[in-house]
Amino acid sequence: MSVCAVIPFYNEIETIKSIVQNSLKFANFVIAVNDGSTDNSENKIATLKDVVLINQKENLGKGKALQVGFEKALSLKFKKIISLDADLQHDPKFIPAISNELEKFDIVIGNRLKNLKSMPLQRRLSNKLTSRLLSLKTGQQILDSQCGFRGFNSFVIESVKTTYSGFEAESEFLVLAAKKGFKIGFIDIPTVYTDRKSKMRPLKTIFGFLKVLINK
Repeated sequence: MSVCAVIPFYNEIETIKSIVQNSLKFANFVIAVNDGSTDNSENKIATLKDVVLINQKENLGKGKALQVGFEKALSLKFKKIISLDADLQHDPKFIPAISNELEKFDIVIGNRLKNLKSMPLQRRLSNKLTSRLLSLKTGQQILDSQCGFRGFNSFVIESVKTTYSGFEAESEFLVLAAKKGFKIGFIDIPTVYTDRKSKMRPLKTIFGFLKVLINK
C-alpha cells in the first residue's frame, strides 16, 4: 500500500534535502511543508521527483504546517501518512515499521524512551510528565508524547481536526483521536539528538500543552 511522508520544516537548509531523499527510499511520496523559512531551505528540494513542496509565506507553527501537509496527502488519496521532523532526529528507515503497525493501530508513534542516554535531561523529564498526563487524559498508555515521528491511517486524519497551530497541536491530536475511540500504538525507535538548537520553546510549549489538557 502506498505511503506518503509529510515533513514540515522551518530554516533547515542543512538537513532538508537529506531527510527528503532518505524518506523517498521508504515512502512513495513526500509532502514537504515550508513553514515560512527565511534561509531558502525550499530551494534545496524544489526540483526533486515525487515531492510536493508547499510554501507558506509566514511561520505559522508546526501544527498548522502538519495540517496543511495532511490535507494535501488526503487530496492525493494516500491511505497511510507518516509525519517526521526535518532536523534528522527521525531515521526514515523506520517508516516501513510504522506503516506495518498501522495494520493493527489507527495511530502509531515512535517511542524513544527505551534509550534515554542522548536525550537532554530537561526533555526527558518533561516528556515523561506530559506522557503521563496525556495517558490520564486519553485513557490510553502514551509512551512518548513529544515524538513527532508518527503514522496515521487516512481515515483518522479525515476525522480529527486540530485547532492549535504550534507544537501543542500534536498533543491535541492525540486527545481528540482518543475521544473518538481511535487506537494508539507505539514502536521503539532510537533517540537521536544533535548539537543543533531546538526550535521548541519550553515555556511556550508547556503553556500550550496545559491549554490542551484543560480545554480539550
